[in-house]
Amino acid sequence: MTATALAPSETRRYLSGVAGRRWPATALLLLDTVAAIGFAGGLAGGVAAIAKGSASPSVWLALMLASGLARGGCAVLSARVGARDARDAKAALRRRIAGAALHQPIGQGDTGTLTAAAIDEVEAIDGHVARFLPARHAATIGPLLVLIAAGCASPVSAAIMAFTLIPFIAAMTLAGGAAADETRRQFATMAGLSGLFADRIRALPIVLAFRAENTEAARIGDAAGEVADRTLRVLAIAFLSSGALEFFAALSVALVAVYAGFDLLGLLPFRVPEHLDLARAFFVLALAPEFYAPMRRLAAAYHDKQMAEAAAERLQALEASAEPLAAPASKTGQPPAIRFDDVTIRYPDTDRDAVHGFSLAVMPGETVAIMGASGAGKSSLLHLLLGLAPLSSGTVTIDGCALAASGRPDAGWASQSPLILPDSLRENITLARPDADEADILAAAFAAGLARVLDRRGLDTVLDARGSGLSGGERRRIGLARALLHDAPLLLLDEPTAHLDEASESALIETIMRQARGRTTLIATHSARLAAIADRVVRLEQPA
Repeated sequence: MTATALAPSETRRYLSGVAGRRWPATALLLLDTVAAIGFAGGLAGGVAAIAKGSASPSVWLALMLASGLARGGCAVLSARVGARDARDAKAALRRRIAGAALHQPIGQGDTGTLTAAAIDEVEAIDGHVARFLPARHAATIGPLLVLIAAGCASPVSAAIMAFTLIPFIAAMTLAGGAAADETRRQFATMAGLSGLFADRIRALPIVLAFRAENTEAARIGDAAGEVADRTLRVLAIAFLSSGALEFFAALSVALVAVYAGFDLLGLLPFRVPEHLDLARAFFVLALAPEFYAPMRRLAAAYHDKQMAEAAAERLQALEASAEPLAAPASKTGQPPAIRFDDVTIRYPDTDRDAVHGFSLAVMPGETVAIMGASGAGKSSLLHLLLGLAPLSSGTVTIDGCALAASGRPDAGWASQSPLILPDSLRENITLARPDADEADILAAAFAAGLARVLDRRGLDTVLDARGSGLSGGERRRIGLARALLHDAPLLLLDEPTAHLDEASESALIETIMRQARGRTTLIATHSARLAAIADRVVRLEQPA
């Protein structure tokens, strides 16, 4: 999966759709700013009352206490609400990305990269929803509230705060552009490392068998080193932007403190249209740090924004490249007619055809055995009907409708290496029909020759991903039972009797012959005994 550079507006629109409209966290942060203004007022009023010798500054102390408690409550609730919003947004997005990953075109993205997209890249949205969006909205309104409150006490102090904001925005804009580029590169290298690691873990038995662990460890180490370099570059820019923020925040507080102090003492070397008393001077001085507090939160979450935008580019590209899920072509329940006209199949990144110039007309209800040497393309023809192989040229029609327009046929499918889920035998058989009742499940299992397995283990026995000791024939029988339970009008079988002993093969052939009646059946096989039950045998020659 490669991420195409998207316009910033497209990325923001995508992230906005992911996040939705979530205002409670922002409202809580704005209430925190209001509480900060109240705290500054209580502090200034209490200091002024004590300076005047008032014996009862309790009102101001109560305001300070209430405002402080309100600030703590708003901060905690904002974090919790933001985390809840992020959890909901990630769950919805992860469902979309998982669906898109399962419908990628042939050869588009390896398993490790797609897995990293559904896990790591979706996770990168967390900080954007939980922290950045509330901080961004609060940073738009919060400083204005502080400026208005400060302006009521000292317009000059408010003007000083606003003046320091201009160079700060310019510095953050420059740092943000550089951070976006570096974060995008960092995310690409992180996705590459995740994909590489996942694929090597999956292939670990092969790596160990060929003693290639040192080579692969070195390759993963190089990829990890590149990620570390990219991460340090992103951190350098983050430290630069944080330094700019702290500099201008300190500058704002210092200028307000100098002005308020000299004005209070009457020592300003120039005339100003106001004269501050102790309460107003202390109030604007206490508010000065709060002017930059919303932007501090925004700067702390700014890296979350860059990570989310980099992830959004990749996720949006993945969703855009997903092929739509077509409805099954056979909706009537009648066995379909299938026609291949001059079909060529070539997989991406290969220099030869898997199948070249193949033509065949299969009548409704006919059983056709496809034979040929290994590599001749028998499995590829069946995969083509399921949408698992690319049609490079030629046409395939189902009941007279082109395959791409009519969608994938409603087919029962049994492959050479059936998928075994780490779940019960029942769940493995009912994969394509989860709502099947007990009688139908047992009928399909017995029809596929699983009687001995059921006697030993039962339907509720939990299997692991490797089959929990099932033989190759028993695994194929699970795949066949799954196909039979689906009860589709088209049956596709890929080497169903391979590597079985003579007695087991005979029993399975009899089952297939019985179940093929009333269905259109295509069987890819090397077995002459299995091919003998077909109405017709087609032999494939290996492409040159």
